[in-house]
Amino acid sequence: MFGLAALLGAVVGALLGLVGGGGGILAVPTLVYGLGLPLSAAVPASLVVIGLASAVAVAPRARRDVNWRLAAIVGAAGVPAALLGGVVNHRLDQQILLLAFAAIMIVAGVRMLRATDESGGVCDLPDGGVAWRRCLPRAIATGLAVGFLTGLLGVGGGFLLVPAMIIALGLRTPIAVATSLVVIVVNSAAGLAPYLIGADAGVGFDWPVIATFALAAIVASLPAARLARHIPAARLRRGFAVLVLLVAVGVTTQVLVTVTA
Repeated sequence: MFGLAALLGAVVGALLGLVGGGGGILAVPTLVYGLGLPLSAAVPASLVVIGLASAVAVAPRARRDVNWRLAAIVGAAGVPAALLGGVVNHRLDQQILLLAFAAIMIVAGVRMLRATDESGGVCDLPDGGVAWRRCLPRAIATGLAVGFLTGLLGVGGGFLLVPAMIIALGLRTPIAVATSLVVIVVNSAAGLAPYLIGADAGVGFDWPVIATFALAAIVASLPAARLARHIPAARLRRGFAVLVLLVAVGVTTQVLVTVTA
């Protein structure tokens, strides 16, 4: 069990370090189907893993690539939205939610495959400046939308943050990846909070397995993050887009199989 936890954690951590997202959406099914954790424990466990791995993975990029102002704005907007998303999650049919999320991933993936501009945009101008009058409303809206969807599905939100920062905020891919890691840490902490308070806090958590998974993810995320700095931004964007589309297909297939079974 511990060997498998380490292997799967390393895969998720490497993915997170390379693309700054995607690991969260894979962590829950990995913990459920790979390690046999119940969903009630897999969701908060994935937030622990992704939050810690993101904090470590962003370290090599913190000085050069993170847009800290945008990370603070998007992260702050996402905290209350993530809490609200968690409340709404319990009121909606899970299969419908997953299908809607798959549709969002398909749209984002296609947009990223078609995007070719790496010269920056409204929130990351070529001269290093920021057009705050246009950028601030978009940054707040992005934080609210991604934070809400993070709370809705119980993942870190990186697989949505990276395309959102590229498409909506006009960030270049390396900046979007690094900044998304900071926001993932904030969103993960906000999403985890309800699971750590109350009378049943931590009940059903297999902490040794979770710790093994998390440690492997953290160790793997470091070299992956360094490797990502040497990969052309366009190739990184295309690879991430393909990953998002593959996950969307997998989620859709799983939902359809479950519904028709």
